[in-house]
Amino acid sequence: MNTNAILSVRNLKTRFTMDEGTTKAVDGVSFDVAPGQVVGIVGESGCGKSVTIKSILRIVQKPGEVVGGEILFRPQRHGENGTDFVDLAKLDGRGKEMRTIRGNDIALIPQEPMAALSPVHTIGNQLVEAVQLHRKINKRQAEEIAIERMKEVGVPSPEERMSAYSWELSGGLRQRVMIAMALLCSPRLLIADEPTTAIDVTTQAQVLNLLRGLQKNHDMAIIFITHDLGVIAQVADDVVVMYLGRVMETGPVDDIFHNPLHPYTKALLGSIPSIHTTSREPLPTIEGSIPHPFNRPAGCPFFPRCAAYMPGKCDRQTPKLERIGEHQSVSCFLHHEVAEEI
Repeated sequence: MNTNAILSVRNLKTRFTMDEGTTKAVDGVSFDVAPGQVVGIVGESGCGKSVTIKSILRIVQKPGEVVGGEILFRPQRHGENGTDFVDLAKLDGRGKEMRTIRGNDIALIPQEPMAALSPVHTIGNQLVEAVQLHRKINKRQAEEIAIERMKEVGVPSPEERMSAYSWELSGGLRQRVMIAMALLCSPRLLIADEPTTAIDVTTQAQVLNLLRGLQKNHDMAIIFITHDLGVIAQVADDVVVMYLGRVMETGPVDDIFHNPLHPYTKALLGSIPSIHTTSREPLPTIEGSIPHPFNRPAGCPFFPRCAAYMPGKCDRQTPKLERIGEHQSVSCFLHHEVAEEI
């Protein structure tokens, strides 16, 4: 574990138990987030990215449950130089301590702001409530903080927006309001769950620039969830590549893009269009699709779609995430012989 980290996720496991069977949504995920660092988590839809961050925030709904691992977080109250970690996995998701951390020390920008914002309460009501949940201040003071945060994220005429409803705002403005709400209590860690998916390309560039500026100004750590490697290249310092609830590869963004080790990472990068792509030429695709959660393959979860699949090994043993070189780690028998005990 990185001793400087403010968040250290270790062997996290989250299950959904239903009548049809048990889904291993998160199956032994590990990564660290250092102060001021941007960690990007990438992968196809259904690979466990959002369940991972919901597990960290302890907002996984039944029948989902965190069944193993550690979520070690250093809250603000322990001081900037504090060394005491709290294991969020051991806290009651609805308990006082977890509710104090969630929204105060760790904030979330959800994927769809229209669904996250209440359509029957004004923007001002929602922002003021979020501030007063964590700070003992009066309504007027909370309104001043809300207006200041909206100014900071570029919401025009923030005083007027306080009396507006979410459905009166454009998609870009709604996303800026959600970012302002996340910043209300100056969190140590900001989790952005695909914050650019529901907006157009021009607004997406503005939001990414805004997040980069806010991260530098506030020295926040950010976990950025996305399926778009082009976005990751713009914002992330380190990358975690996930597939079917497991970590396939981790490393600095430059190493991941210029020296990918796992066949899945290489396939994801190969499917990105570039300026050198011939017009109307079909983009490379990853054959097949993510297996059904109730029908997980034995061995490496990616082997049914892997061009480098080794019969008798990949389909029988599960590779362990091992350090390769100085900075990268990979879960693949092409680079090591270490198998995980099941």
